[in-house]
Order: sequence, then C-alpha cells, then structure tokens
Amino acid sequence: MTLRQPEWNLPPRQIDQPVLKIFNSLTKTKTEFIPIDGSHVKWYNCGPTVYDASHMGHARNYVTQDILRRIMSDYFGYDVHFVMNVTDIDDKIIVRARQNHLFSQFRNSATTLSADLLSQVSEAWENYVRENVSKGLPDEEKPSEEEVRWPRIAELARDQSRKLECLKRDEKFDMHFTAANRTLAAIGAARHTLSANQSGSDTALRLIDESRDILASALDKKLKHTVTDQSVFRSLAAYWEGRFFKDMERLRVRYPDTVTRVTEYVPEVVEFVQGIIKNGYGYEFENSVYFDTGAFDSSDRHDYAKLEPWSKGNRELLAEGEGVLSSTSGRRSASDFALWKASKPGEPSWPSPWGPGRPGWHIECSVMASAIFGDRMDIHSGGIDLAFPHHDNEMAQSEAYHECDAWVNYFIHTGHLHIEGLKMSKSLKNFITIDEILQRFTARQLRLAFLTQLWNAKIDFSESMMTGEVKSLEVTFNNFFTNVKAIISQARAHEDQSDGDHCYNGAERELMKSLYDSKTAFRAALCDSFNTPEALKVIRDLVSRINIYINSPGKKANISVVEQSATWIGDMLRMFGLGEGQASEIGWGQEDEGAGGVNREETLMPYLRVLSSFRDGVRQLAIAKNDDALKEILKLCDKLRDDDLVSLGVALDDQEDGKALVKLVSPAELIKAREEKRLKLDAQAAKKAAAAEEVRQKRLAKMEKGRVPPEEMFRPPNVPEGTYTRWDEYGLPTATGSGEELSKNQQKRARKDWDGQKKLHEEFLAWKKEQESVAGS
Repeated sequence: MTLRQPEWNLPPRQIDQPVLKIFNSLTKTKTEFIPIDGSHVKWYNCGPTVYDASHMGHARNYVTQDILRRIMSDYFGYDVHFVMNVTDIDDKIIVRARQNHLFSQFRNSATTLSADLLSQVSEAWENYVRENVSKGLPDEEKPSEEEVRWPRIAELARDQSRKLECLKRDEKFDMHFTAANRTLAAIGAARHTLSANQSGSDTALRLIDESRDILASALDKKLKHTVTDQSVFRSLAAYWEGRFFKDMERLRVRYPDTVTRVTEYVPEVVEFVQGIIKNGYGYEFENSVYFDTGAFDSSDRHDYAKLEPWSKGNRELLAEGEGVLSSTSGRRSASDFALWKASKPGEPSWPSPWGPGRPGWHIECSVMASAIFGDRMDIHSGGIDLAFPHHDNEMAQSEAYHECDAWVNYFIHTGHLHIEGLKMSKSLKNFITIDEILQRFTARQLRLAFLTQLWNAKIDFSESMMTGEVKSLEVTFNNFFTNVKAIISQARAHEDQSDGDHCYNGAERELMKSLYDSKTAFRAALCDSFNTPEALKVIRDLVSRINIYINSPGKKANISVVEQSATWIGDMLRMFGLGEGQASEIGWGQEDEGAGGVNREETLMPYLRVLSSFRDGVRQLAIAKNDDALKEILKLCDKLRDDDLVSLGVALDDQEDGKALVKLVSPAELIKAREEKRLKLDAQAAKKAAAAEEVRQKRLAKMEKGRVPPEEMFRPPNVPEGTYTRWDEYGLPTATGSGEELSKNQQKRARKDWDGQKKLHEEFLAWKKEQESVAGS
C-alpha cells in the first residue's frame, strides 16, 4: 500500500482585501484603480507657471499631490513615474517680465523729481482709474474722459455695502482701488515736496515706487514693443522656478522623477500642432493655429470637455484659459483655443511653418506628457481650477493628435484653498506666500492640516484650525512618541533581568488585535480614494489604546507589543511625509542628528540613566528618613530636574515606583514648558496675593472707620460744625444745629449708627492691641 499525504483543502477567505478606488474627475465617482502596465504607474502633474512667489495655493496643491504620490509608491508599492512640467513661457510671464524690465529702466532714469515726472505719473493714474477702477463702478460714477471724480469714488469704497456691489461687478475692484489710492497719495506728497523746492532723487524714487503697479502697466502699454531681448523672459521664469523648488524642498515635497519645461520642447510642440492639423482638428489664421472644437466634438470617436461639458460656453473661463495677450478674431467658434500663437512685438518667438510664434498654454502639457508617456497615461493631476478649460483642452488636442478615445485614465483634482473663508488669488493679490506661512507654522503642521481634510475637498485654512485641531494632533503624537521611546529605552537597560513573567495575557492580546484591526482599517481608508482624515483617526485611536495600556496602574507593560504598535504608527506618519530619520526609528525621526549621523539618544542615554539612578537613590533616602534636613535633598533633586537637565533637553517624570522615566525632548520645548508653568504659578501667586491684599485693605479701611469712639462720632470734627447743638451722656445728638429736638426717626437712625460704630470701635481696639502685641514680640 502506497502512503500518501492527506488531502489538503484551500482555506476559505474570511475577509476580502479592499482594492484601491480613486475619485476620478472623468466619472465624478470613486473608480477602481487599474494601471495600464502592471505596477508601473504613469503620472503627469501640472506644475507651476513661474512668474511670482509660491503661495499657499501652491502648498495645498503640491503637498497634497506629494501625499498621494507617497501613498501610491511607499504604501501601495506602485512603481510611480512622476512627471511635472514647469510653464516657463506664458502670457502672465511675458507681461510680468516686460513690466519689471520697463519699470526698472524707468526707475533707473529718474534722477530728480520734476513736473514732467509728476505729469507722467498723474496721466498713468488717470488712465488706470478709467480702465481698471471703473470696471467695478456703477455707470453713474464711472469717470469721464474729462474728469476723474476721485472723492466720490473714495467715498463709495468706504461704504461697505456699496463696495460689495463694486466687487460683484469686478472682483479686482478692491485691488485696483488700493493701487490707485496709494498712487494718488504719493502724487499729492510729491507735489507738496516739489512746491517746497525739494527735488532730490530720493523723492522721485519714492513717488515711482509707490506708483509701481500703475506705472508698470502704463509703461508696458506704451513701450512693450521695445522689449526684444528674449533673456528678459527667460531670467524671470528661471528665478521663480528656482524659488519654487526651494519652497517645495522646505515643504518636504519630493522632487519629480522628471521635470519638463515648455521652452525645451518647442520643436516637439510644432510637430504636434502639425499632426493635429493633419488629422483635421486644427486650422491656421493670421500665423496662429487654433484647435477646431466643433470638428473634434462632431467626430464619432471624440467628445470635447469630458471633465466639465457644462462649461463649454463659459466665455469667462475660456478667455482666462487663453491669456490676456490673445486675440479672439479669426476663430470659427468661441470654444476654439490657440495651439500656436503668432508673436507680436515685445513677445518671445520661435520659428514655425506659420511664422514666428510661441506655444499656446494648453498644448505644452499634451506635448511633454506624450513625449514621456506616449498616447496614454494612468494619472493626470492638478488643481480643480485647471479642470476647464485647461485639462479639457489638453485631452482634446492629445486625443486629436493620437486619434485615441482616452488619453488619460484617471484625472484627479485637488480642492480649492480658502483663507479665513476667502478665496485666495494671485491676480487679486490676497495670497500668503509659502515663505510667510513657514514663519508661522512648520512644514509638518501644514502637511498635517492638509491630511486632516479630503484631498479633493475645499479647505478653509484658518488660524483656529492650525492652533486647534492641528496643534492638538501634533502634541498627541509628540507626547506618545516621547513616552514610548522612554519606556522602551528604560526596558532595554534592564532587559537581561527577567522576572519570570511572559507578560502576554488578555491585555496584550487585545492590544495586538487592535494593532492588526488598525492596519486593516488604515488600508481600507486609503483604498477609499486616499481618505487621509479617516486614516489619521485610525492612528489616533490606536495611540489612545496604547496610552491606556501603558498607563494601567500596577501592570508591567509588554515592551515588544508596545514597540511593534508604535513602530507601525511612526512608519505610517513618515509615509505621509510627516517625519524624517531612519525607517526603523520610532517617531518622526531626527532632523538634527548632526555630522556622521550620530544618534543623540543612543549616545546620551547611558550617562543619563546613571544620573537618574543617583537622583532616584537620593529621593528614596530622603523620603525614608522623613527628616526636615532631607527636604533640602529633595529640593536639589527638583533643581536637577527642573533646571540643570532642562537645558540639556532631558525631562525626568517621577513615577509611582520611585523611579524616574527619562525623556529626551527639545531643550527649547522643555524651557518653554517650564517658563509657561512658572508664569502660570506666578500668575496664580499674584492673584492670590492680590486677593489677600484686597482683604487686608478692606480690613484696614474697616479698622480705620472704627478708630472713632461712638461717643465722639456725632461731634466735630467727625461731623460738620453746627450739625448738632446738644448731646446726651453717650454722645447721641438730641438737638439739631438750629436747636430743634431730633424727631423720633432721626433719634432712631442715630442710635442705630451709634450701635454700629460701637461694635466697629471695639473691633478696632482689639485689633490695635493685637498689633501692639505682635510689635512687642
């Protein structure tokens, strides 16, 4: 008989593993993520247009994209190729570079304050008011060609309700009014200075600098055709690109795997546009080339505006997408957009079959993404404000070139950022730069703020949000990591001293179950379209369970269970980009390890334990002897804890068993906490002293009132001379100043006051005797 193994059955699956679903802007639903090529993910992210400082809107978008990228690669294990473009030529860049250049020339030529300079600034101011401020004014207040009635406009702007109406007509009204008002004040000051025969270069430059916004616009309008040096545009874009990536580094945003710049892909742009024309979706007009949305949309295999079909006729969005330097003439449809723009004087240009020109805005992403990924990619991302027309136009021209039905499989858009309830905008000049925000909050705090919100939802960024929820979350994790590391370090110091207990009972089994349940819930949250608020809640709940476990009275903690849980928590927070340091380290990691990667904790802990043990022994000795003299030893111990070790970044927490728990904390944090504690105690002491002083002063006032004997209280000088003319043997008045007998009511009131004074006087005499006794001793 042949011996065989018994039959083995495949175990049934108890719980299905959740699959990653992403909110896809192409469907407006959460759809399962299926990459084209196994685990390789092709991801293109719209980068910045570099003409000004990076702001909080950039932080919201790029930090959020970085979080999603880290989840995809570091958590789900996808092999992500992350490509980001830099728009280094665009209408905004051209205008800003030209204005900066012309303004700088004008400023450098101003040597004195003159009537001619004043005239130029005044003329620019009047034109600015007519062309810009007037957009928000009601018809009856609009300035005429002959007169600008500024006092009327200023009065209107001060009226909040009328100003609100102006902002409805033009959202930039406040910005335009502020610029005009500032310039008018500078003009008035310059006229006064000139009338006083003061015309130095400082006064001229002051006028010019205060009028910068208005002058730059006027100079560009008048002299833009004179700017022929292409380096003017390149240098501005290169400067702000450098600043952008430095800001991203400070925010801990990973550098893209590939960075593309439109100026480096102009030949490919020309070839791409030719392909679109060849396929019947583009046409030329006066040296520019436009995309034919009608021809594309009427094709059986194509659809225009897949993301926001309801925005097809939104002329405001279409115009914004084309830029301020674009012309609308010659287009077959209002929805048609520029693929190639003929360059006008004062604009950079490259050669093309249609004449000197430059790429349209939308074409750059299509060309560069296609150059890297070909005719299809997995993910395309950007801010929600780019959905239409930019991303819809990108898809249309790419699908027109490749003749494919889907160029992007998943479109993800990050939500808007509002500051204290107001939409932030560069064009409205109400933005907070990244440099400014990092002076108030850390990169970790900003990232935590974004993690507490859904990536595709609108965020209302506020001071209360940062100092409330975000600060509380950071403190919770800080305290948790500090305590756990101290407990583990303490256990490691005595790990060779087994007490014979395996310490793996019901509480430990429950905590391990919580760990694995948390891992499952955490994965489910991230599979649910990167639900980071829910994922953070899972981590925070686990932290609470661990804290309850390690703080259970009379119980020895299983360090292995605690360490496993804390390590996973630290790994997940670092996965989100919230920390640095070694992968095996518990907590955020150490950003300031120093030269050679020396671990401060490992270096100092052995010495600090010796110091702590000495302090433990001194305390126990003093407590056991219960001698007054030994109280001084306890004071020394407290001085060691509260003063000497604080500057070293060492915190000692006294425990019930008499052994101090040693913690390494930032010296600045400990000093701040100590000073806050002292200030609180000082405030309490001051409040107590003030209350005591108030009681003392009331008593003194009362005693002072009791100094007068009751027999004298109704006689001068205690009452005005002539108030009374006769008194009885106790000093009670019997007649008024005119000799009339006191009425019964008057006598009754006097007697009541006399009795009260008698009691006060007796208290005064007793107090005086007490004071003399104290002074005599």
